[in-house]
Amino acid sequence: MVKVSRRPGGHRPRAGNPGQVIAGAFAAGIAIGTGLLLLPASSADGRSASVLDSVFTATSAVCVTGLVTVDTGTAWSTPGHVVILALMQVGGLGIMTVASLLVVLVSRRLGLRARLVAQAQSGNLDLTDVRRVLRNVVLFSLAGEAVTAVALALRLATAYGVAPATAMWESVFHAVSAFNNAGFVLWSDGMIGFAGDPWMLLPVALAVIVGGLGFPVIFELVRAWRPRSWSVTTRITIVTSAVLLIVGTVLLIVLEYGNPATLGPMGVAGKVLVGFFSAVMPRSGGFNAVDIGAMTPESWLATDVLMFIGGGSGSTAGGIKVTTFGLLAAVLWAEMSGERDVDVGRRRIPIANQRQALAVALLGIGLAMVSTFVVLGVSDEDLDRVLFEVLSALGTVGLSTGITAELPAAGQVVLVVLMFVGRLGPLALASALALRERPRHYERPEERTIIG
Repeated sequence: MVKVSRRPGGHRPRAGNPGQVIAGAFAAGIAIGTGLLLLPASSADGRSASVLDSVFTATSAVCVTGLVTVDTGTAWSTPGHVVILALMQVGGLGIMTVASLLVVLVSRRLGLRARLVAQAQSGNLDLTDVRRVLRNVVLFSLAGEAVTAVALALRLATAYGVAPATAMWESVFHAVSAFNNAGFVLWSDGMIGFAGDPWMLLPVALAVIVGGLGFPVIFELVRAWRPRSWSVTTRITIVTSAVLLIVGTVLLIVLEYGNPATLGPMGVAGKVLVGFFSAVMPRSGGFNAVDIGAMTPESWLATDVLMFIGGGSGSTAGGIKVTTFGLLAAVLWAEMSGERDVDVGRRRIPIANQRQALAVALLGIGLAMVSTFVVLGVSDEDLDRVLFEVLSALGTVGLSTGITAELPAAGQVVLVVLMFVGRLGPLALASALALRERPRHYERPEERTIIG
């Protein structure tokens, strides 16, 4: 008998499922955030907030959504705002990204398990590059937030007469919220008070766009700005994002052009600016420069589609991701063109990749349908408003027609679950599908089914 030598302690260490580890870390973050928000010091009136409001706010912050059951600016004190700010920052970067970076800084080492988890959360990175990329992710995020905060602070102080200290605090809060696609605001009317001011809207919109592209895409653009050298992921992300942004802007301007409650009273330049801003935000930004509840049902439907698609893979944005949508569009084009293979940027997309995209999209549709049905059953709200709210939570967007606080507790609990699943769902599902993939050494007889 041949004895197999093992390391002390028996079994070899396993890397584990990254999706499960990340889900547990986010759940722990929500629990800690809830506990901090329950403290009387976190509440503006000095009394403990309700458990449901605290859980909802903590989940929304950690999952960088922005939906709220109470007004952020008036319901929470300055310590409460600091807690929300910290939860947004940690949730946007990714709890495991922050934890892995701390391990690197303290011990200079990162085990295989931690590398796999950080790799899954930050994007498709080579294991040998994880430590370097983690540092770059944090530095790039802080730099982007700092630039946005300075731009907003200067505008608030010079144009709106806000005290310098207040202007800097509000700018830092909203810069973190924008870059992490969180959508939390300290102003009760969102950014409606700044509608028509490009010096306020454009920095926020740019931060949302950059944060929603995804770190793998951003770093590749920094290394190689020529489209010829882009990877398939970067090509799909950039092209699909640009198309959705242009189409969304045109649609919202046309649909809201004469609406007296939204774009109607504005000049042409203001309509274009606010239309562009409103098209950026469904990608997971969550800020609003018009009253969402006063928009037309057609605009709600267009926004629903944008919220469901979301932003880039490995980003702070939610949704099924533009890479999933772009890949499915490429599959559809290949099928309509009679092509045998699906090609993007002179590269052939593997069948397994196409199946994963289809699985993510269909599961997202199924979850949205079931959740909408449940919320409709426990509330008296209309279908279009409930669907908007559900997709906003599932896409971790944060836009609302104004019914979040009016929903019964059961409906708010559904939104809490949706925010958690929306932040982790595509990541956990993709990682689970990849880990379950196994080779088969035989093929069964082929038989076609009737389609259509």
